[in-house]
Parts: sequence; structure tokens; C-alpha cells
Amino acid sequence: MKLTNSLLVGLAASIAGAAAFDINCNSNYASYYGQNSARNQKQLGEYCKDATEDVIVLAFMNGFPNILLNFANACETTFDGSSLLHCPNIAKDIKYCQSQGKAVVLSMGGAAGSYGFSGDGDAISFADTVWNMFFNGKATQRPFDDAVLDGIDLDIEGGSGAGYPAFINQLRSHYASDPSKKYYIASAPQCPFPDAYLGSTLNSAWFDMVYVQFYNNYCGLNAYPTWFNYGDWDNWAKTKSVNKNVKIFIGAPGSPSAASSGYVDGSTLSTVYNAVRANYTSLGGIMTWDVSQARTSGLASSIRSMLNA
Repeated sequence: MKLTNSLLVGLAASIAGAAAFDINCNSNYASYYGQNSARNQKQLGEYCKDATEDVIVLAFMNGFPNILLNFANACETTFDGSSLLHCPNIAKDIKYCQSQGKAVVLSMGGAAGSYGFSGDGDAISFADTVWNMFFNGKATQRPFDDAVLDGIDLDIEGGSGAGYPAFINQLRSHYASDPSKKYYIASAPQCPFPDAYLGSTLNSAWFDMVYVQFYNNYCGLNAYPTWFNYGDWDNWAKTKSVNKNVKIFIGAPGSPSAASSGYVDGSTLSTVYNAVRANYTSLGGIMTWDVSQARTSGLASSIRSMLNA
């Protein structure tokens, strides 16, 4: 099909009109996608047709360094003769979401999986693999074809902490080799401070965003204000973090069924968010688990409204 001049102008205007993700804001909304938590997960691109989320976190690479990917009903096809997922539909949607100004990152880990490094050498080698398979490198098999992700998220909930700083440092060296775009390192620790699995890594490696899970723990959103401990994370950001401009996100369940504990309604979450915004400059916004839950319950639209207020 040949594009007319008017269509080309309209397409360019549409892309230009999509507000690009700005990490320096305190009003960003990140949400996880891929595990079909609400059992009604849509195609990724459907969630990028409006301005609700700013960051989509693909969940999960739940096995590494022997790579296992799991995106539930969003991708079930593999490369011929391999167990490695090949996800052309997600690849197409990653590029669409990016064209709408959203960042798309891949989460490594999760509550269930087989992952971890034997040491720094193992981690450094795997960082090279990740760059080649998911970013601007080259590999024979790329799960998302020619789509180039915006970053990596570490949701480490098991195993040892060995190798993660080396992994991050090596991946960031690859990031630096491509000045054409901004790449990110994120993590999703549990709210008890310090995090049991990533505590030492958080103190020794660079992070751009930290999605603190304020649920399934005594320090969850449901314990606000008594045990809610955002202040501990703000203090870490300003005194211990390698990146003193790291952004901390308030992690929330997207609905009552999205977590064992910690869910609060939109009104309560707005109260917490506004209090944090008024007192802590480290705030980056809100994160939810997951997009299917938050969209179905209506919490996602409430979050977008409070962030825009």
C-alpha cells in the first residue's frame, strides 16, 4: 500500500502526540503484564491504546541463565526444535507500545522459577546473552524478533544474591554502547527493608527504578500509616543507592485477588500517594500487579486520575 502525503502527516502527528515516558516524573504508572492474573488478559497492544500506563513490565523470564520465558496466554509458540518461546505478536505490540510513548521492560525472576548465577563470570556472560537476545545485539533466536526492549527488571524472590551486580554492570556497559535510546534497570523488592534477596545488590549496583511491593507483608499498604515504611526506602535512595536520583514506586495489588494482603481501594491509595508525594522526593509513581487485575477492578483508571491530579 502506498501512503499518501496526508496519511503520512497524520501518522507522524499521532506518534509525536504520544507523550514519551519521563523517568524524572513522580506521576508514572508501571504495571506488570504476562501472567493473566485476572484470567482475562488481553493482547499487550490493547493496553497501550490509551494513556493509562507509562511502563509495561513483561513477566517473566522465570528461568536463567538457562532461559525460560512464561507469558501465559500471551505467547505459547516456540522456535522450531526448541523450548524457547517465540512471540511475534508480543514483538509487534512492544513496538506499538513504544510508539505510544511507553517503556517496555522484561522482568527476570518471579515468585516461582529456577534462576540464579553461580558467580560473576556466569552473570557477565548472561548479560551479553540478554543484550543480544532482547536489546540491540544480534542472536540467531530472538523471542521478540527485531523489537528492542527498554530495560530489565529484577524481581528476585529466591536463590542466592550472587552475580547480580556484575550482571547489571555488564548490561549497562552494553546500554552505553547504544546512545540512540535510553535503557533502564529496575527491581521489585519486597517492602521489608533491607530486601532479603536483593539488599546487597541494591547497595552496590545502579538502578533507575525500584518497584517496592507494598503487599503480602506487614509493611503493606493496608498497614498505612502505622507499619507502611516508604520512609526506609526513601532513606536508602538518598544515602545508600549508587544512583541518588533513583525513583521509588509504590507497589500495589491491582485488586483484592491480586495478592494475599495489601490491597486498598483507589481512595485509600490516593491518600497514601499524596502523602508520599508531599514528603519524599524519591517518589516515581505507582506500580501494580498486574495490568489485568488493575484494569478489571477499575483501580488502573483511578490511579491514572490521581497521578494526573
